[in-house]
Amino acid sequence: MTYVRTIILGASHWHVPLCAPAIAEEHEVIGVSDDDVSRVQVQDLAEGWGAPVEADWRKLVDLPDVGLAYVFGPHEGMAEKCLALIECGIPFVVEKPLGTSLDELSAVRQAAEAAGVPVTVPLVQRGGPTDQWLAKAGRPAYQRTSFIAGPPSRYLDNANPWMLDPVKAGGGCLANLGPHFVDLFLQGSDESAALVDSRLSSVLHNQAVEDHASLIITTPEGREAIVEVGYAFPGSPLKRYCSFTSVGEAGFASVDSDGTATFTALDGTTEVDKINVDSDPLYDPFVRSVARTLDDGFRGLPTLAQLEDVMRPIWRAYDDQHGGREHA
Repeated sequence: MTYVRTIILGASHWHVPLCAPAIAEEHEVIGVSDDDVSRVQVQDLAEGWGAPVEADWRKLVDLPDVGLAYVFGPHEGMAEKCLALIECGIPFVVEKPLGTSLDELSAVRQAAEAAGVPVTVPLVQRGGPTDQWLAKAGRPAYQRTSFIAGPPSRYLDNANPWMLDPVKAGGGCLANLGPHFVDLFLQGSDESAALVDSRLSSVLHNQAVEDHASLIITTPEGREAIVEVGYAFPGSPLKRYCSFTSVGEAGFASVDSDGTATFTALDGTTEVDKINVDSDPLYDPFVRSVARTLDDGFRGLPTLAQLEDVMRPIWRAYDDQHGGREHA
């Protein structure tokens, strides 16, 4: 097996350790960068991969024969990294939301398409246990998601304080958590968002970024999703509260925070099961899918065009709530 020469940009991001074992098995990491290379987790990751650490990410992009890059780190500056990779013809994986505006994302998507550079995004809930269960209901007419993660202070604890800076992060829980669940609805309904209603709040933690957000998305056909996300769950081994419902032509599906999954068909029969609602294990198979599909341009994995569809209603919500800040 040939291991692709791979660089990791922004290694202190909290998702990188979830990807690290699979990256070690699937790729040859030749360089690791971060805004602060002295961070213990960055040094530990680099040591585990047997790769050097470099403060200047541009030096990694300029290395010979780079075949793949992973782009993590602060959302501010993500687009610059992506455009540099595109200029060098390097396929890459980039964390959502890819920048702090829809304009940045659109510019990267257009550049990647024009250059024929494959790009994918770890929208890891897609195809996961919750997605598969909700699909039992069929194409959603109405879908509801509630995903309430731990307090924003956890980003101070895991060395990602930039997540609480609206300039560097672009937003709070909506920009961070919302894309996964907007994506599930748009993929399931096979439509784009036509109308968006929203509410953002920072009352609980009084941070500069919101700690609770609600979206109501309506498609051209009138299909509707309610997406509620937040940083409102206490710090706890439970990690989060979540619940999901979806109703379609086949019936009604639901998933509760403890993994209890129920599906009631149109004939009234009900099926009950237990699934894993923890999203952390979904990053490992995503990395393996990246390795498997790299030669096919990441066929079947999330695309930048799909991320653009996902982020359009999210950035619109920030525009609506922040007095028309330019995102589109």
